[in-house]
Amino acid sequence: MAALIEGSKAPAFKLPADSGETVSLKDYAGKKLVLYFYPKDDTSGCTAQACAFNDALPAFKKLKTAVLGVSKDPIAKHIKFRDKYDLTFPLLSDEDSTVLEKYGVWIEKSMYGRKYMGIERSTFIIDEAGKITHVWRKVKVPGHVDEVMKALKE
Repeated sequence: MAALIEGSKAPAFKLPADSGETVSLKDYAGKKLVLYFYPKDDTSGCTAQACAFNDALPAFKKLKTAVLGVSKDPIAKHIKFRDKYDLTFPLLSDEDSTVLEKYGVWIEKSMYGRKYMGIERSTFIIDEAGKITHVWRKVKVPGHVDEVMKALKE
């Protein structure tokens, strides 16, 4: 699969959300969307990232932009995570990695010499026409939401 770059058409998806509904890219047609992929619910980096996006939701709303978080965690885990940190944007579950692979964020990682498959912390801004306008890979959490916000304002 070719890497997704700015200007690429965003791959379609349809995933279960923590709300009990199924969420698809089509639901956001005509709207801007921040789609971010994160490794695991309730870990320090992922919690900091989710809370930063959540805190910035009023600003995203002013920019007419929705936020969705995606990981492999099951819905039950997403619900616990959402409730523990009062997250108010949808968390989507991609347990079989289909969407993760479409977006090129399911990658081989290495820790202490051990190789394994995991999610590369990544963020995509998708415009009203379904095109990717910005891509961040290997995201470092501190300051990331500000970078995303700045890109949306450009």
